[in-house]
Amino acid sequence: MNRRTATLALAGSLAAAMTGFAERAALADDAQEKCFGVALKGQNDCAAGPGTTCAGTSTVDYQGNAWKLVPKGTCTTMELPGDRTGALAALDRDLPKS
Repeated sequence: MNRRTATLALAGSLAAAMTGFAERAALADDAQEKCFGVALKGQNDCAAGPGTTCAGTSTVDYQGNAWKLVPKGTCTTMELPGDRTGALAALDRDLPKS
């Protein structure tokens, strides 16, 4: 395989991957919702409060200001330890000590 063919093959693969990602992201938007307070430490999808960057940055199990994508309609009915439930907005519970 010459260099040009390899470059074109790589470009095609990247384009296909990006298209697939965009399609999955659109599907996720319709089929999933952000659920705060349900992620285990370091397993949040995003938003983990001040001083954090994003995914995987929660420092406490069930951190109230960190969210995880869950199937739409299941967030507030999840049963978690300690009589916790998920929420569609950030919570003031189980926050890391500062």
